[in-house]
Amino acid sequence: MHFKLLIAFVEDTKTDKIMDAAREAGATGATVVNNARGEGLLQSKTFFGLSLETQRDVVLFLVEQHLSRHILEKICEVGEFESSPGSGIAIQVDVEDAVGVSHQIEKLEAIVESEL
Repeated sequence: MHFKLLIAFVEDTKTDKIMDAAREAGATGATVVNNARGEGLLQSKTFFGLSLETQRDVVLFLVEQHLSRHILEKICEVGEFESSPGSGIAIQVDVEDAVGVSHQIEKLEAIVESEL
């Protein structure tokens, strides 16, 4: 079984919705890293030296490769990445190997077989 790592940089107010949507699309879990900060095409505005940007989370999903694109599209849709500039981004990266996921592989095999 081959995996992809989905990395989503999201507004902290949308983290739970994105995690729920990813789970419905086939993700079996996630890791959330809180209090990330980033800068996009336009620099954030400040008010007397204080940042006016919203707080970000980094959400990591290790997903089966056949499900990865569908999950990525759901994350994009729920996070409004394409329709609302600055709301977040998501990427996928090939995973060469993974350990600690044997308990999930049985569940994933059934899901992937039904999807294909």
